[in-house]
Amino acid sequence: MPAMKWLGWALFGTLAMHARAGSPDWQEQDSWNRLFSEAGVAGTAVIYDETGQRWLVHDRERASRAYSPASTFKVFNAMAALDSGAVKDEFEVIRWDGKERMYPMWNRDHSLASGMKYSVVWFYQEMARRIGAGRMQRWLDQVGYGNHRIGGAIDMFWLDESLRISAIQQVEFLRRLANGSLPFSERAQEAVRRITIIEDAPGWILHAKTGWATHGAADGKADLGWVVGWLERDGRRWFYALNIDMPDSADAAKRLPLARQLLAEVGAFGHQP
Repeated sequence: MPAMKWLGWALFGTLAMHARAGSPDWQEQDSWNRLFSEAGVAGTAVIYDETGQRWLVHDRERASRAYSPASTFKVFNAMAALDSGAVKDEFEVIRWDGKERMYPMWNRDHSLASGMKYSVVWFYQEMARRIGAGRMQRWLDQVGYGNHRIGGAIDMFWLDESLRISAIQQVEFLRRLANGSLPFSERAQEAVRRITIIEDAPGWILHAKTGWATHGAADGKADLGWVVGWLERDGRRWFYALNIDMPDSADAAKRLPLARQLLAEVGAFGHQP
């Protein structure tokens, strides 16, 4: 993409964000230090309390820093797939190609819905190939997603660090999805709102998508873990994005529990779930 065009879209996205949010009321949450420390991880978290119009943050500098979205990009990819006709709906099944992969649940036929639930990389890579680089780039530009960059591989750019997004940008993107204000069709947005629900409990609904950005040992960087989503309760919504360093693969299991603890800390569940 030409540099001036990219800068134009970046400026548009920044202005749009501030037009929607006004001057954000950033509140650094010192009490969250304990939760990160108890989990034994370093990272950042952002929660936007829609009713209170409060931006709650742990490590605002890191919250502004862009990283590979890894599998959190499936949320975007699913809407692009639906509106590009890559699949007819979230239930259309694509046959497994027969290649054995690292997780047994990946080694079978999948749909957008099951591919989201089990974070099936091969399925969403196939969606990206069907969408194509031209259409994908247009969607990224229109949405203003992260740095908009595809790089050289249509089926790897959200995994190889070509595409990058910050925790704050993740929250802004999810707010627009929840409100139906993304440039995707309402049908596509509603479908993705449904398939990102991981818990539908009495009194509240939790949306979530995890991501795991892997790095080779030679680069000296720890893997990065994401979880993003929102919680709905009694007509209120709390949007969140968390990313943590994962020097050990066991750290992956800490992402969602930590996000839940942070949501509970700010009263999003009402009572501790």
